[in-house]
Amino acid sequence: MASAEQGQRVLLQGNEAVVHGAIAAGCRFFAGYPITPASEISELLSVMLPKVGGTFIQMEDEIASMGAIIGASLAGVKSMTATSGPGFSLMQENLGYACITEVPCVVVNVMRGGPSTGLPTNVSQGDVLMARWGTHGDHPIIVLAVSSVSDCFSITVRAFNLSEKYRVPVILLSDEVVAHTRESVVLPSQDKVRVVDRIAPSVPPQWYKPYADNNRGVPDMAAFGEGYRHHVTGLVHDERGFPTQQPKEIESFLMRLHDKITKGFSEIMITKNHLMEDAEVCVIAYGCVSRAALMAIKMARQHGIKAGLLQLVTLFPFPRKAVDAALRQCKAAIVPELNLGQMAREINRVNQTGTRIIKHNRIDGQMITPNEILKQILGVS
Repeated sequence: MASAEQGQRVLLQGNEAVVHGAIAAGCRFFAGYPITPASEISELLSVMLPKVGGTFIQMEDEIASMGAIIGASLAGVKSMTATSGPGFSLMQENLGYACITEVPCVVVNVMRGGPSTGLPTNVSQGDVLMARWGTHGDHPIIVLAVSSVSDCFSITVRAFNLSEKYRVPVILLSDEVVAHTRESVVLPSQDKVRVVDRIAPSVPPQWYKPYADNNRGVPDMAAFGEGYRHHVTGLVHDERGFPTQQPKEIESFLMRLHDKITKGFSEIMITKNHLMEDAEVCVIAYGCVSRAALMAIKMARQHGIKAGLLQLVTLFPFPRKAVDAALRQCKAAIVPELNLGQMAREINRVNQTGTRIIKHNRIDGQMITPNEILKQILGVS
């Protein structure tokens, strides 16, 4: 593993940069179980966390790992876990528990081929819709996707900040290619990293209501052991945390869970435009495929085609406004994915202009190349 000093240019793998981002964001607890291609995250954190006063635990499985980070977060510690597809499947029940109890935590899913054991050492983007809808019920969640080593640092920091601010689990989707890509990056010094912490109660313990609504829609959060009564349950609960069967309380509680994300749309939505100013054909991509797409649009411009790239960093909540603008601007949109079209479904859903949507998919464990995307661009033009 590379030794990285903040403020210096270093050569890092994507998985290593995730670790440095987590530490910079204030993560001090990790529980996980080794799994390809995410194991480097736990390996490096097992060394780095104790050096900053944190705790690393290798659990017996991913079910226990998710439970452990929920408990650590309830105790006031920023926490995370990292896994891949099979482990992510096991985490879903406890992920729903974190959603309904509004426990901040970050879950890194380094995607590989599936289903089941699938293709452990090959790239895929097959877990996109699972990241949004994997646990049952209408639930709030934020899903972010990284495409570079630099992203792995900065978007990990953003994941923790959003999780803390909105009291919601954040899923960070990486993939086998990004995780093992090695690039030269400059890590910012700690004083240059914006860190957001959850808001603690400003009232005495006897007045504290752990799930009381406020103008942010995000209740203040006390840590276990600080003297504040805090009942935690996976049942739908009232503002004191106790189960309720009152229809008005049920509806207002569940709506608040979603409304707090809606209120934060402008901050949560992250997209990147590349050569979109005059684009007539656009590529909409995310993760490692956006790297190939960026090269493809540059190659298309050499052929005289005005091509651009809309790169999605926030996958959910779905960045409808940015996608709608791109579709209204361009005559066609190419959506390359390492699955059978999971995000293309979302893009088609919001396509109000009749713009031609062209899917390009690979599910054989191999990367989509710039030439493949260029061929699709040339086919449109």
